[in-house]
This record gives sequence, C-alpha cells and structure tokens, in this order.
Amino acid sequence: MRRLPPLSSLRAFEAAARHGSFKRAASELLVTATAVSHQIRTLEEHLDVRLFDRQTRRVSLTEQGRALYLVLRDGFDAFAAAIERIRSERKRPVITISATVAFSAKWLVPRVAGFQKAHPGIDLRLHASDDVVDLHSGQVDLAIRYGHGSYPNLDARQLIADRFAPVVNPVLDVHQPADLAKVPLIHFEWRSADPDHPTWPIWFERTDMRPDAKSALRFTDESQAIQAAVAGQGAALLSLALVREELDAGRLIQPFGPTLQGLTYSVVTLPSRSKEALVHAVRDWLIAEAAR
Repeated sequence: MRRLPPLSSLRAFEAAARHGSFKRAASELLVTATAVSHQIRTLEEHLDVRLFDRQTRRVSLTEQGRALYLVLRDGFDAFAAAIERIRSERKRPVITISATVAFSAKWLVPRVAGFQKAHPGIDLRLHASDDVVDLHSGQVDLAIRYGHGSYPNLDARQLIADRFAPVVNPVLDVHQPADLAKVPLIHFEWRSADPDHPTWPIWFERTDMRPDAKSALRFTDESQAIQAAVAGQGAALLSLALVREELDAGRLIQPFGPTLQGLTYSVVTLPSRSKEALVHAVRDWLIAEAAR
C-alpha cells in the first residue's frame, strides 16, 4: 500500500511550483489562493519539511521542494499524456452485416479473416438470422438478401446468381442419377412459397426421372441440410455457392447435373448510407469476394 500524501495537496503544490505563485495556481485549479496555501501547508506537515520559501510577493522552492517538484512534474505530465491518448482514441468502427444463418456460416465466416487483413481498422459483426431485418431500425448496416433482386427504396448490388445441384459425400458411391434410389434424399424446406425455389421435385421433373429414393430427410435449416450431406446421410440438392468449400475440399462432390437456377444474393443498404466510407468499403469487399 502506497503511503502518499493527499493527492489534492500534491496537485496544489505542483501547480504552485510550476507557476511560482499561489495565486496563479489557485486560478488554474479554480480555488482560492488561501486554499492552495492550506493544501501546501498540509503537505509540508505530512512530509515534515519546508517546500517553499515564502516572501512578501513571491514564493520560491526550497531544495526539498525542487526535488519533489521535478518528480511530480514528470508524473503529472505522464498522467496528462495518457489521459489525452485515452480521450483521443476512437473506438474501432464496427459494421454489422445481416445474412441468413447458412450464408453467414458457409460464405461469410470463411472470408472474415481476409477482410480483417485487408481492412485492419474495421471490425465486422455478423448478424445471422433467417428473419429479414429492417434496415431502418439501425440494428445493421448492410444485409444480404436472397430473392429476385428487386428491393424498392434500397441500394442493392448483386453478389451471386445462385445455382443448385445434387451433391453427396463421396463415400455414398453415387455417380449417376439412377443411384439416387439407393440413398435418402435430403430436403431443405424453404420458408417462403416461391415457385422459383429449387426443390427435388423440380429437379426430377427437369430430368424426366421418377423420384424413387429409399427415404427422405427434411430440414427447415439450410445449414443443417448441408451438414447432413457432408456427414453422408443422403444426397442433397444444395446451393453451389454455399457448398463451394466442401466441394473444393472433396468433402462433397457434384456427381452429375442438371443444375437448377436459384435466386440471387444481393447486398443491400439504405441509400442514405451507401456512400459512407465504412459501409462503402465493406460493400465493395463483398462484391469483390463474390466475383472471385
């Protein structure tokens, strides 16, 4: 435990020593000269030394007072510099992106490290939700929307024109459409009833095949359907954009076509915010990543 005099007395002494005047020290500290004199007298009694030679119109430091002043001056200068740095430091800016759970997990998360490397001064916050977030609420800065690309009153830029195809774990030995009869079909149930959403019935209709799978697994969460396919639980009709990493790593294969056209991933923001430097930087990064 430090045995220090009252800090108020040290502060009064440092100001008086710096100005060479109790009156000017009082003006800086917004107190009376009498109060400064009292604080210094308290300090001298605490130290049992005389710090100032008091004369009629001026004061001067004693040898002990000068030694103490030099230490306090450097200490208070260091305090002031540290406090100014804290005051002047801005909090790191954070840009929040809202996207579906599957898009966040399978497309955004693997790319976050690349963003941090390219933009070390911006933090990304991912808001993963299958619910559409109102951009006017202020909860998010940008959103990834999946649809037909028309978003009235929003600044929208296309990211990915999605395509779907059958994918399987290579251990299932599925190499041609007829092999689908040997494995369960994994279905992802779309939240909205859009006739343009790719589904297994549409795929079989396109191929003029009759669905003859041994069983089916149904998921309401797209990321769970992807995990089930990777685990070898069946064949899934999935977004090629969202399983690109699994395809590249060989955890999934696309054994045959045809592919079905899906909807479009777009990045949207409020027009009033589209030209903000941070929002603009994140949007340009998303577009560049999608182009890759």
